[in-house]
Amino acid sequence: MAADDADAAVPDDATLPKTFVRFAQRFPELAAAHQAMGLAADEGPLDKKAQHLIKIGICLGAGLESAMRSHTRRAIQAGATEAELEQAVMLGMTTCGFPRTVAAWAWVQEQLQREAGAQQ
Repeated sequence: MAADDADAAVPDDATLPKTFVRFAQRFPELAAAHQAMGLAADEGPLDKKAQHLIKIGICLGAGLESAMRSHTRRAIQAGATEAELEQAVMLGMTTCGFPRTVAAWAWVQEQLQREAGAQQ
């Protein structure tokens, strides 16, 4: 990968977790590959909101708090309502269990509060 390509792979979005940004700066080729996989997976008939609601369910199942917050933020940006976010979480109850669902719901609620605070 050329240096210019590697530099383009390093994210500069202030909303990204600092650890991710540092990792991408240290390993720009891996960051570029990660970004390319994400873009390829986005291709298809589902709109951004549906994609992020599905990813919320995946995050619940995997217990990924940081990713849950990220996809909650991006789902909101794509037009998801609080009710839609909560349903995406509640669908995990019978598959992933009560503790994971409650934890995921709390992460979504905390992100909703952050988003509301950022808009003020």
